[in-house]
Amino acid sequence: MPVISSVVSSGLRLMVQTGMDDEGLPIISSRSFNRVKPQAADEAVYNVGNKLGELQQHPVTAIRRVTESDLISQ
Repeated sequence: MPVISSVVSSGLRLMVQTGMDDEGLPIISSRSFNRVKPQAADEAVYNVGNKLGELQQHPVTAIRRVTESDLISQ
């Protein structure tokens, strides 16, 4: 049975290193930005993430696109 995926919403998440724990491992926090157009190209979302990353106090370790989809069986 085929399943159709329909994008409902999209967002951007920046992962930032806010420090180190007692064992010397990085502490990672996230900064979320909602309401990204689902039709936006991945490269455009990445470029915006890069620019937002330049405004962060802590170094960015990852730029992620978060997509929520409805799955419908046919």
